[in-house]
Amino acid sequence: MESDIGLWSVLIAVLGGAIRVGTPFIFVSLGECLTEKAGRINLGLEGNLIMGAMTGYAVSYLSGSPWLGVLAAGCSGCVLGILHALLCQNKQVNDIAVGIAMMLFATGIAFFYGKAFIQPSAPRLPSLGFGSWASSPVIKAALDINVLFFLGVALAPAMAWFLRTTRWGNAVRVVGESSDAALSLGMNINRVRLLSTMAGGGLAGIGGSYLSLYYPGSWSEGLSSGQGLMAVALVIFARWNPMNCLYASLLFGGAAALGPALQSVGVNWGYYLFNATPYVLTLVIMIAASSAKGAVPGMPGEFVK
Repeated sequence: MESDIGLWSVLIAVLGGAIRVGTPFIFVSLGECLTEKAGRINLGLEGNLIMGAMTGYAVSYLSGSPWLGVLAAGCSGCVLGILHALLCQNKQVNDIAVGIAMMLFATGIAFFYGKAFIQPSAPRLPSLGFGSWASSPVIKAALDINVLFFLGVALAPAMAWFLRTTRWGNAVRVVGESSDAALSLGMNINRVRLLSTMAGGGLAGIGGSYLSLYYPGSWSEGLSSGQGLMAVALVIFARWNPMNCLYASLLFGGAAALGPALQSVGVNWGYYLFNATPYVLTLVIMIAASSAKGAVPGMPGEFVK
């Protein structure tokens, strides 16, 4: 009986961890999915995530409102996205190089201005408790779910609908599939990519605010743990499909929560190995997604050239 309770605790803890850890992945992966659908890769989203975490925490501390912090974090991501898009509009400029430069730039700015906010405690985002029925503190903690998770869950089908049925969504897909076809249709490629990159950066910024204002709920320089970079692999794994991004984010979150979930029931062996699971999963996905033909199913046509 005790072993059954322990097993259920682990399963619920992994589920709660998948939601808790996977939420920033949802926002960053959806942001990268939208950006890549327009034919642009933004490796700088790691910087957007860190800048969003710092900005959200600072604004929450100074204003007393965590939701104002989320808004500010999204705005900071939009600004970085616009800067990335403007740089990439120049001829002979490589998206990858610009993304790496933007990541280093945003990270440096966030660390410089964020030093004053490492110690102060900012108001945190509230959560909804779905575990009040349980007597176990592990289950109660696992079923405390932040509102941003539900926003991310709603955003995935909304983005899929946007890309599939709206005029702007079709423009994004056409630009991402073939810039020549987009030009023949009279589309402004730079404008479409700028808006897509801006929106993608804003989503990454919101994901960063979740890290500092809810889980783990503080600002520090090692907060993101490379989640922005892992999101690029996640989008490939999801085949550039917003709904698959949602599912893959929860998979990554569950992988990251496995170690702490086992530790909560007394299994301490291999704790650090379990903590490395998301990074191993990223490597496996990148290897599995590689192709000798150079194309992956679902890949925007601009990347196949």
